[in-house]
Amino acid sequence: MLAEMNIPVWWPPAAAEAEVEGIAMVAPAVSAAVPRAAIPPVAPESIAASKRPARAADLKPSEDRAAPALQPLPAGIATMDWPALQAAVAGCRACRLCEGRHNTVFGVGPAAPAPGRAPQVDWLIVGEAPGEKEDLAGEPFVGPAGKLLDNMLKAIGLDRHANVFIANVIKCRPPGNRNPEPGEVAQCEPYLRRQIELLEPKIILAMGRFAVNALLQATVPEVHKLPLGKLRGQPHQYRGVPVIATYHPAYLLRNLPDKAKAWADLCLALEVLQRRA
Repeated sequence: MLAEMNIPVWWPPAAAEAEVEGIAMVAPAVSAAVPRAAIPPVAPESIAASKRPARAADLKPSEDRAAPALQPLPAGIATMDWPALQAAVAGCRACRLCEGRHNTVFGVGPAAPAPGRAPQVDWLIVGEAPGEKEDLAGEPFVGPAGKLLDNMLKAIGLDRHANVFIANVIKCRPPGNRNPEPGEVAQCEPYLRRQIELLEPKIILAMGRFAVNALLQATVPEVHKLPLGKLRGQPHQYRGVPVIATYHPAYLLRNLPDKAKAWADLCLALEVLQRRA
């Protein structure tokens, strides 16, 4: 076929081989080596079939690229210890977000005081969902937004590896960093609830609309309809733990004047924590 289109083809005849720097180079002898009669004719219906898009029924089992099936949430989340909870999040396939992730993002904080125990912290920072960098690193709040958060925490004497735990409502990255869907939030909520039970924080800083909605849905009527600005400036409650609503660091990078409001929220959280002490 290539010879008929005047495309040179190297064909290895039995004789006339020459070794050039270890590579076998042979003379073009297509006409003699492959007689025209040896090329079988192609039926018109075969050509038409080759242009037809492959149907699912035509694919072999080895060509099936379907992702593994989704699975229900693990049983017994409410009684898991810290290592079991980490393992459950790492292997979770309860929603479609698992299909595009590189890593789950469980959270980051100080080392646990003993095997099976959660870290001991006064502060819990809850964000919304991992982004691209968080998905690759397996850690929340990295990149520019993470640097801003670290600077905010440093200003009040906190460090992500020492005396604060940072987690997200959603443990897997939504495709294209889109907003989490209600069903995805609902599937991840038991993990966050158990994290809070085991960490026993004295104050929770909810950063961003989806973190605020997830934590206050049981205590603030129609919280999803209220702008974040109306939820700031006052302590709320999540299962007896004070919650301070504030802006997400990624939002602050795009809206610099609101950094002053976020600083006021941090100061309010400090004041609430000191009153509890």
